[in-house]
Amino acid sequence: MKYMLMMNTPTGGAYQVASWPQKDLQAHIAFMKGFAKKLGASGELLGAEGLAGPDQAKSVRAGADGKPITDGVFPESKEFLAGYWIVEVENPERAYAIAAEASAAPGPGGKPLNLSIEVRQVMSGPPPDME
Repeated sequence: MKYMLMMNTPTGGAYQVASWPQKDLQAHIAFMKGFAKKLGASGELLGAEGLAGPDQAKSVRAGADGKPITDGVFPESKEFLAGYWIVEVENPERAYAIAAEASAAPGPGGKPLNLSIEVRQVMSGPPPDME
């Protein structure tokens, strides 16, 4: 079963990690690199990416003529998607365990961040009753 694990982080403009002490930022990055390496070695990691901050985001929709219409940044959001992992695991419980480990990434002072990780199954097709 494939799952997408989406890490959400509190907003307030650009990434808050930019204001962390250098040693805390380095510890966080080291954790994330080690986490990706561990999941890669187990064969569970299919892909992972960090995303640019919301200050660089655009909301896009098609106009009446089909051309893209963009809208600006929405700083009033409580949180934003910071990055994601796509994993292939035997059952949802394993996906939840991986998400919990990612959630505990170290923050300032080494304290676990305990960020919200949304876990959603990646569907390989329409539900069986819709085929």
